[in-house]
Amino acid sequence: MKREFENEMEDELLSEYNFSELQGGVRGKYVDRYRSGTNIVLLDPDVAQAFPNDEAVNEALRLLLKIAQRQQPNHPPMDELGRSSVYVMGDREGEE
Repeated sequence: MKREFENEMEDELLSEYNFSELQGGVRGKYVDRYRSGTNIVLLDPDVAQAFPNDEAVNEALRLLLKIAQRQQPNHPPMDELGRSSVYVMGDREGEE
C-alpha cells in the first residue's frame, strides 16, 4: 500500500535511491545469529535505579543464585509438571 504525502518534503527517502537496483537481499538473514548472542531484559525504572550498569545486575543475580542454592534442601529431581520422579510406596491415594 503506497502512502500519499500532502507535502513532498514529508517523504524522507531521497529521490536518488533506486531500489530496483538492489538484488539478492534476504529478509532476516542474520536473525538467528543475533538472537543467539542476545539476552536483553527490560528492568522496571525502580529496579534500574538500583543498578548503575550490567555488571551490577549480574553481580546481584549471581549472589541471589548462591543464596537460593544454599537455602534449597536436596530434593529428588522434578518432572516438567513439578512432580517428584521418585516414587515412595504408599505415596499415592488409595495405596497402602
